[in-house]
Amino acid sequence: MISALLALGCWLLFRRMWRAEPRRLRTAALLLVGAWFAWGAVVEFIAYFSPQLQTLLGLVLLALPFSVLVLAGFLIRNGLQMARREGRSLGNLLSLLAGVALLALPVVAFLLVATLHPVGLGAAALAFFLSAQVGLSFLTFLVFTVTYARRPPRPGADAVVVLGSGLVNGAVSPLLASRLDRGGQAWLAQRTALPMIPSGGQGPDEPRAEAAAMAEYLVEHGVPAGQVLPEDRSRTTEENLRFSRAVADSALPEGAAPGHLLVATNNYHAPRAALLSRRIGVDADVVGGDTAGYYVPSAYLREFVAVMVMHRRTQLALALPGLLLSIGLTALMVMYRLNSGA
Repeated sequence: MISALLALGCWLLFRRMWRAEPRRLRTAALLLVGAWFAWGAVVEFIAYFSPQLQTLLGLVLLALPFSVLVLAGFLIRNGLQMARREGRSLGNLLSLLAGVALLALPVVAFLLVATLHPVGLGAAALAFFLSAQVGLSFLTFLVFTVTYARRPPRPGADAVVVLGSGLVNGAVSPLLASRLDRGGQAWLAQRTALPMIPSGGQGPDEPRAEAAAMAEYLVEHGVPAGQVLPEDRSRTTEENLRFSRAVADSALPEGAAPGHLLVATNNYHAPRAALLSRRIGVDADVVGGDTAGYYVPSAYLREFVAVMVMHRRTQLALALPGLLLSIGLTALMVMYRLNSGA
């Protein structure tokens, strides 16, 4: 009963926070906590009416470690596919490295515990705490991704912004085309003559600014040239958002108050862009376009790492209890050994 009430409380609080500001990871964390209490309520209910079914649920939970092996195999396969199609850069190999880590960490932890040495046991405990933290952080980011993607953009945007991506020989790549197509869909759905802002500067390996190629693409696909306002100075997602906000402000009617932007990018990039827009104070709804399936796992892992770095203070604060517990455990075992030897 208590678990059910706690789950309901988490859900109501989530709804309130979501309506106020959906671009926060804490909303996803609250939803996860609520799901945990809801699961506890279901287990309590089943235990009361059918103890045999509760045993079956326990067996299902015992099978979860095998799902980690399946996930590791999928990530390794995807990493090899990425290396063949996109090259062997660190970003492209993230899914491969994550899969290998999922297989290696349990083995390393077992070997550390097998030493029965205080330092080895303490290191195993620290690895467990850090792995749990990273796993829960990733799950929170995943829940945020799913929930935010289901939120329809608000009407009445000041402009539609398309975030840039690398060009291929000075032309729009398939990845960038999906962003532009999604931006075009969002622009049509607004049902008003909004400015369309392709945002992207010129990279060191590009013959021209991304915004110029993007503007050509938009005009070729039906957006009136007079409504396309390229932003060609930005080098990062943060600059995309800041500089595009300035372009949108310059296009507002005199005396009009700034509203929100409607930002288009790829689906794997939309969660971080939404979180970043809130962090820098740019009111925006972010929508994502389709991406080739093989490309998503590594790209999404890159986004997760970037979000972890964005919230590094929070991550360090979360890691501190595990670090202190591991140090304390090591110290207690060392003292026990010394006293036993004496």
